[in-house]
Amino acid sequence: MQTRLLASAAALALSAGTAHADYTLHVLHINDLHSRIQSINKYDSTCDAEGETKGECFGGIARVKTEIDKLRGELTGAGQNVIVLDAGDQYQGSLFYSTYKGELVAELMTDIGFDAMALGNHEFDDGPEGTLQLLDNVSFPVISGNLDLTSSAQLKDKVKDHVVLEVGGEKIGIISALAVDTPETSSPGPDVVFQNEADSLAADAAALEAEGVTKIIALTHVGYTKDQAIAAAAEGIDAIIGGHSHTLLSNTDEKAAGPFPTMVAGPSGTEVPISTAYAYSKYLGHTILTFDDAGKLIKAEGEPILLDASVEPDPAMTARIAELAGPIDALKAKVVAATEADIDGARESCRAVECSMGNLIADAQLARVKDQGITISFANGGGMRASIGAGDVTMGDVLTVLPFQNTLSTFQAKGSTIVAALENGVSQYEDAAGRFAQVAGLHYAFDISKPVGERVSDVMVEKDGQWVPIDPEATYGVVTNNYVRNGGDGYKVFAAEGMNAYDFGPDLADVTAEYLAANQPYTPYTDGRIVKK
Repeated sequence: MQTRLLASAAALALSAGTAHADYTLHVLHINDLHSRIQSINKYDSTCDAEGETKGECFGGIARVKTEIDKLRGELTGAGQNVIVLDAGDQYQGSLFYSTYKGELVAELMTDIGFDAMALGNHEFDDGPEGTLQLLDNVSFPVISGNLDLTSSAQLKDKVKDHVVLEVGGEKIGIISALAVDTPETSSPGPDVVFQNEADSLAADAAALEAEGVTKIIALTHVGYTKDQAIAAAAEGIDAIIGGHSHTLLSNTDEKAAGPFPTMVAGPSGTEVPISTAYAYSKYLGHTILTFDDAGKLIKAEGEPILLDASVEPDPAMTARIAELAGPIDALKAKVVAATEADIDGARESCRAVECSMGNLIADAQLARVKDQGITISFANGGGMRASIGAGDVTMGDVLTVLPFQNTLSTFQAKGSTIVAALENGVSQYEDAAGRFAQVAGLHYAFDISKPVGERVSDVMVEKDGQWVPIDPEATYGVVTNNYVRNGGDGYKVFAAEGMNAYDFGPDLADVTAEYLAANQPYTPYTDGRIVKK
């Protein structure tokens, strides 16, 4: 991947001919960093010192700063126009967030010098109070245009619908939207009201156009699939810089989900480029937009920049991170178990099929409460944030996989409720939604060619050592995490129909670490408990 080019040879020309007063804007962007303050390994979890020595590490906030500083300096020095954007989800994903929360996010982002940030759903993980730790401490605007905050005493007037940046004598309008299912995936509370993303973006674009702003970028946190729908439906958007789905786009990487940028015909027929840059600090997006003198986009090009070992981490930020790491290094370094092979916790696996990390966590949950009469375990695929490599497993590894500080919850549910929950798990399969159900004590099949609500079949439970069809009227004991039990990730049926709920209490990371220790050396496996037809 030729990552250092300032212009791509595979540029996507939107119009033949070039006006005399063309304006080119370089957009440097990240999304879904998820507290990867330190560098990461190939599993997207924390890379160790040995990996750094071998040149096997990627990203980390200090590499992000190095590359942004380098490119911004080179481009502005050459008279080019540059903005730096974040498409959301700085929060949640490592012990740095668990320990220091939003104030550290604000400190590091301010040090890098972002021009604007979109709110991500995980910025609400600690409720509006947690969101304020970011909003009250950054030096740049944090925006989201589809949120009605008039009823929120804490957030009212803290989040703008849009921002106008003046760069090179031109006005650049930045509008934003956050996924409307955030109340299911995070904790914004009842006073944050979500409005349709496309409608909101179109309205904000129209408002900016009325003010004479002709260059409008949507900085979104809705996911690649919805970004494409928005591009096709919302008038007035020149380009989309997105996040949420952790999608890699590239013109050179065969594993990419699409080209960088992806072009979608807008409602007026003009093509709208969509760029997003994977996640976890591994890449820096570099999108280059060229407008004619009337403000019409005529060219879009670029490529994500891989932040590998060739990018030297910023020394001052590295020193600051080392200082912050001191109090948590001992906990992270503690070896809790060993695994004989890699435990697959990749997003692409655990949100789509039975994965070995899903089996581990679901099994661990069930083992912890089996003596309480619990026979079925649910684990949401979105709660698994990394894989674990073969060999020694540290507590830091486990906490990277399970950073949310969720606790075990038990309850009783009818078979019909359990089937409805499984239907929820595959209801947004096409979007790789985190609600996909990893299970234990349960087998099921699903067929995504069928309508939502009719995709699940062959649900079996264990009875007297045999697998038998689930009884819709029978009552079963279920264990999951407190987030899912309370309706998170769309599992409202558990909150509404679950009986005798008990928040049992142990942290899911501790439960998983103890299960690994009791079964070491652990052998990862899949056994056909989930079948995609």
